[in-house]
Amino acid sequence: MFSRLKNKVGEVLLPGDEFCFDTDDTISLTESVKAEKVVCGPGLRRSGDRLVVCKSGVLRHKQPNVFWMDAQQKRYVPAKGETVIGIVTTKSGDVFKVDFGGSEQASLSYLAFEGATKRNRPNVQVGDLVFAQFLIANKDMEPELVCIDGSGRANGMGVFGAGGLLFMVSLGLVRRLLAPGSEIMSDLSQLFPCELVVGMNGRLWVKASSIQRTLIVSNLLQSCENMTATQRRELFKRVAQGAL
Repeated sequence: MFSRLKNKVGEVLLPGDEFCFDTDDTISLTESVKAEKVVCGPGLRRSGDRLVVCKSGVLRHKQPNVFWMDAQQKRYVPAKGETVIGIVTTKSGDVFKVDFGGSEQASLSYLAFEGATKRNRPNVQVGDLVFAQFLIANKDMEPELVCIDGSGRANGMGVFGAGGLLFMVSLGLVRRLLAPGSEIMSDLSQLFPCELVVGMNGRLWVKASSIQRTLIVSNLLQSCENMTATQRRELFKRVAQGAL
């Protein structure tokens, strides 16, 4: 199955497509050969001796044995450790409710900020934007966010968003922006220096030197959704020359 999966990397697969274990994937009792283990990412599900595709998209592979489906998905499913951009909707006692675009809202304690104590409470108001990460994210419990890392430091998280623009993109574009050595981020930084916050939930916040440039950057990022690398470079070149 491992070799068959690798042969399909880069191809479009549909829900219902499956891969079965064959004799080449079993462990030999006479030879020192180990079976290849396959780690299933989003869009793939293990069912007995079969690997089933449950989301349409392009099959991707990361060394040594991680496979997942790359799809233009907009619905976000929370995962522990992922950072998201949320909107504070209500304040109930010592807990804030945060809308992150999921099926339900997440809770955020006032103690989940750097330096926060019972006497020194953070200044968080309804409507504020927060950059936070999931501490708890599973289907049986309410999602819980924190604005500190494991060592108690903010590490860039917390309340932000004054003077910027918040907009939505697909989760596929988010992964492309956050990928190491992202060409989109490199081209954008050469075109317009700006502040950019990327949430794994498909929310982006941008702030440039002027309102006009902020709107241009947001439109450029949304245009990159369905563009090839050549089309994107041509668009950025025209913007740099003042054609748009």
